Amino acid sequence: MKTIKEPARDIPVRAEADVLVVGGGPAGIMAAEAAAGDGLRVMLVESRGFLGGNLTIGLPILGFLGRKGNQIIEGSAQRFIDRLRARGAASEHRPCKNHMSLTIIDEEEVKRTALEIMEEKGVEVLLYTFFADAIRKGDAVKGVVVESKAGREAILAKTVIDCTGDGDVAFRAGVECRKGDAEGGMQPPTLMFCMKGVDVQRLRDAIVGHPDVYDMDVMPPEQFRTGKFITVGLRTQIRQAQAAGYRIPVARTILITGLADDEIWVNMTRVSGVDSTRPESYTYGEIEGRKQIYEIARYLREFVPGFADARIEKVAPFMGIRESRVIVGRYVLTAEDIIACRRFGDAIAVAGYPVDIHHAKGGDCTMHFCDDSYDIPYRCLLPERVAGLLVAGRCSSMNHEAMASTRVMSTCMALGEAAGRAARLALKAGVQPADLDVEALRAELRATGAYLG
Repeated sequence: MKTIKEPARDIPVRAEADVLVVGGGPAGIMAAEAAAGDGLRVMLVESRGFLGGNLTIGLPILGFLGRKGNQIIEGSAQRFIDRLRARGAASEHRPCKNHMSLTIIDEEEVKRTALEIMEEKGVEVLLYTFFADAIRKGDAVKGVVVESKAGREAILAKTVIDCTGDGDVAFRAGVECRKGDAEGGMQPPTLMFCMKGVDVQRLRDAIVGHPDVYDMDVMPPEQFRTGKFITVGLRTQIRQAQAAGYRIPVARTILITGLADDEIWVNMTRVSGVDSTRPESYTYGEIEGRKQIYEIARYLREFVPGFADARIEKVAPFMGIRESRVIVGRYVLTAEDIIACRRFGDAIAVAGYPVDIHHAKGGDCTMHFCDDSYDIPYRCLLPERVAGLLVAGRCSSMNHEAMASTRVMSTCMALGEAAGRAARLALKAGVQPADLDVEALRAELRATGAYLG
């Protein structure tokens, strides 16, 4: 690649914060809310024109409940759901054999509620603001450089929380990061879309009444008789469609009931090889994903009961990225930890979603379950050898297989809350996040409603 020399210039300092959260998705919203208080100046920067991240793309929230049916994600995440539910914008946590639990949310109300919480907590939000670089002095992060219509500016901060999903701040700060499996293969992303005019009752009746025809992976027909549900299966229908010349990129039909009675969100586009840290790759994914939507909708109308008169109502504003960078932190969570239901003395969250790997090649998926739930240690939020930085969400310190479990939004919300509370408590104690008394953090998490087992 050719290079040019950019003249040296002074970058104006837009603001100086106590805590700066970069990324306003599930982890970032919780982190900013939890960091606010004690007179601290907390800022949140987000590249899009709204907050919510993957909470706004039509996905349900999975994993509020554990394998045994008990609730394992509580605290700020549950309070967020409570606010949505008060507006009729969220369902109950419905147990689900494959996904532990299913919580349907209204993506537009998420945006509204997130901004309300930031305003109530006094968090300063900057939208349409892109992270460009980390400001590092010695072994510590001292802030970030951002780009916007106002140009290139700096925001200085005593503590930065990376909730970008892609580990952007950590990567630019020199933290060791990894991507994908041993061959670099990453789970493919999905561009969600919503169909209206679906005869959901007819779909229910077909699945319940003819399980030999409309086969569901693992999930019993009774799962679909009442209430909200996810279908994972109908492999026979896909094979029939492919034999008829349809180009379907997945092996399973994944459909999610919406809040409206005739609404289904479709989780079936797959674009293998997409790397969300490379704009040309991400662009290809968005374009290809949009092409796939119309072929999948045609398949559903032709081969799946209840879709004959359905129409595409809306497409998610961006692709849902399952995997990109993760940091190498002071502890790297592994699939072995998850399957063994491992407990940690510095646990700051409990999770129970299975190791759910959408294969980097092909259109299938592999799931491995623990018998109960597992802990996530505080050390997973702490980069090695870089101070002043916490990393929360799917870019925290997990290996490829473990991240296939921790990537779901309920877990990311819990990790974000822990990071925000850790940042505030560390500043209050006058120490770096890595030197915080973890028992003080755990005590505050419990006192504010978080579940730690």
